[in-house]
Amino acid sequence: MPTSNAGCRTLPRLTRREMVQVGGIGLFGLNLPGLLRADAVRPGVAQPRADSCILVFLNGGPSHLDMWDMKPDAPSGIRSDFKPIDTTLPGVQLCEHLPRLAQHVHRTTIIRSAHHSVNNSHAAAVYCGLTGHDRGELGGGFKPTDNPSIGSVVGLLRPPKAPIVPYVSLPYITAEGAGGPPQPGFYGGWLGRSHDPLFVLKDPSLPTFAMPELALPPDLGANRLAGRRTLGNELGTSSGPNVGSRKTRDLDTFQAKACDLLTTPATRDAFRIDREDPKTRDRYGRNIYGQSVLLSRRLIEAGTRVACISWAPDANATWDTHGNNFASLKNTLLPQLDMAVSSLLDDLVSRGMLERTLVVIMGEFGRSPKINHMAGRDHWNFGYGLMLAGGGIRAGYVHGASDKIGARPALDPVTPAEIIATIYHLLGVRHDLELHDQLDRPLTVVPQGQIIQSILA
Repeated sequence: MPTSNAGCRTLPRLTRREMVQVGGIGLFGLNLPGLLRADAVRPGVAQPRADSCILVFLNGGPSHLDMWDMKPDAPSGIRSDFKPIDTTLPGVQLCEHLPRLAQHVHRTTIIRSAHHSVNNSHAAAVYCGLTGHDRGELGGGFKPTDNPSIGSVVGLLRPPKAPIVPYVSLPYITAEGAGGPPQPGFYGGWLGRSHDPLFVLKDPSLPTFAMPELALPPDLGANRLAGRRTLGNELGTSSGPNVGSRKTRDLDTFQAKACDLLTTPATRDAFRIDREDPKTRDRYGRNIYGQSVLLSRRLIEAGTRVACISWAPDANATWDTHGNNFASLKNTLLPQLDMAVSSLLDDLVSRGMLERTLVVIMGEFGRSPKINHMAGRDHWNFGYGLMLAGGGIRAGYVHGASDKIGARPALDPVTPAEIIATIYHLLGVRHDLELHDQLDRPLTVVPQGQIIQSILA
């Protein structure tokens, strides 16, 4: 390595490119020193029931009437084409195309009374569903002034104990329609881009899947990286105690932790999905979503706090079943979901992880009771359902009820703000906490939220 003399010290000479590489490994906004800076202060952390969360986000709006809130006695034109089947929770039925998930219902809470106000478009509803903030029908992509995602807040206040990224989103940056802007709700928002997730945009079901972004460059071995840490320490002290601000010294510390993250095998090993038993991979489903759920389990196991699976390349691509609702659900969507989530719950139970891992399966809204002329169902924010398990969630419980046709809540309605507030509570974060944006303005995490006490274990 080239050297230069600085007084009596011999220091490694770094190019500007090398300094940028170590100082901020920028992966779609992920800045390692910025992420790790959260170690310093952790206000607003309560006693957590869960250490991590896997959010399976059924982007586009899944049909509650054809999944977990079926209405077999409803009239034709509303009633599902599918048959309900019994589950492990007496009196509770799911769709016939969710047979494996039906074997886990005794471990879950099903909410059948979720609703929100006027957010009947994807962008507005996704933002409301993921942050708990209702901004009405304000469309468009994400904005720096957006409220932060669950993963961003939890990553800030409860950074991982292991040297691994706190928040990961995969396998897509879901667009608001084909070719549209990225949907809001997944980002750091006013916390800053350093609190965006690490986006994993490669298909983990492919034999070629790898994360070269997390590997050291070919010309940068562990020894050279250690040399850079030494250089940072030298630069931080060589000018004497009165030169350099506290902010600079803090930066040195955070840069050192970023170097630790690069040299540890934890992050790289978590992404080695090829090391999973082939039979395990088969159970999850050899498709981009099944393997993304499996990869999320590996990341959580390694210490990541929040892993979010956004189940669509764009908002209209998967669960947005305006046409051919029943064929899409029967042939593709429900079998893939059934395999992935049931296998996830199997593994979390067998590994003793379910108690401390919160699993959430939801979308931004449901589908209309009335079946349209294209054999589809349309957007329906007035009433829908979701499923939760583990991480302090009450097992074997159904919260609320919809009316006779699944149109609106008939008992114990809940809002996205209440759902997100409850998720925060389980993860040990106060939903009424004030955080400061980059202009140092105080903002409340979920000001309208109330914890849904009845769904807690």
